Amino acid sequence: MIMKKLLVSFLFIFCLIGFVGINPVLSDQKKPSGCECLAPAGAGGGWDFTCRVPAAQLMPKLGLVDGGMKVVNMSGSGGGKAFSHVVTTRNNDEKLIVAASAATATRLAQKVYGDFKADDVRWVGALGMDYGVIVVGKNSPYKTLDDLIAQLKKNPRKAPIVGASSVGGWDHLKMLLVAKEAGIKNLRSINYIPFDNGGKALLEVVSGRAAAFTGDTSEIIGQLEAGEVRVLAVLSDNHIPVLGDTKTAKEQGYNVVGGNWRAFYAPAGISDAAYDYWVMAVKTVAGSPEWTELREKNGLAEFTSFGKDFDIFVRKQIENVANLSKELNIIK
Repeated sequence: MIMKKLLVSFLFIFCLIGFVGINPVLSDQKKPSGCECLAPAGAGGGWDFTCRVPAAQLMPKLGLVDGGMKVVNMSGSGGGKAFSHVVTTRNNDEKLIVAASAATATRLAQKVYGDFKADDVRWVGALGMDYGVIVVGKNSPYKTLDDLIAQLKKNPRKAPIVGASSVGGWDHLKMLLVAKEAGIKNLRSINYIPFDNGGKALLEVVSGRAAAFTGDTSEIIGQLEAGEVRVLAVLSDNHIPVLGDTKTAKEQGYNVVGGNWRAFYAPAGISDAAYDYWVMAVKTVAGSPEWTELREKNGLAEFTSFGKDFDIFVRKQIENVANLSKELNIIK
């Protein structure tokens, strides 16, 4: 009987060692090395921020990864290039996480990523809500949201709106929702120009080449602190402290709220153990005082969802955006 128990124990240990050996993330549960965060856009936007701050800055600091985390920017097709890269090339990479947001769900809902769908990745978790803003340059003639809307009603071609999403994407949708609330019937008349990241789009407003920028709070902090832009409205229920006394769109008579959750997904082919590890890591960052300070400093509101709950949340978001897109005649 003793020999039998020893044999069972030996086989268990042997299997465990073998399992750890084929799962690099599990070989050092507390500090996996060589990890990477993929930002599906260029530097300066929300996806870039998500990789560089909660992932690359805080995960090493909190002892969740060993030796730092590499950040790689891969712009193209509104995040579609990165999504395809993960699904087709790195489906089993257990050391990879990817920045995601409501914009990701929007593109999936509108089939911007072709035949790819929510099932093609694993949704890890969200750790903040980045509320939308409508921003103009410091010398803009538009002093209020009403001023901008008046121009959009009069001659929308002379008031180009820029953002970091593709046509019909999340940034575009936010402006369309405000225009619809303002009573503009022909939403296709809005002159929206897409860029591959928020930093580039915002420079169009700073330079005076565009009338307004529709994006997220975290994307404008630098230019706002430099005095280069003014915020006409924030698309939130309540004031955002980092934006000072900026009025919400609702306070100005436009009942629109547009929150862009900041989150991560991972390749679909990773093991459950690796997935659970990343869920734990993101959850740990979200609950840390370091993230709370940085989140508030960058204008993000508190919002968390992890693992299976987040997966359910994302799928519901995709369904809601698909319905909204049909209502606004963006998709059929």
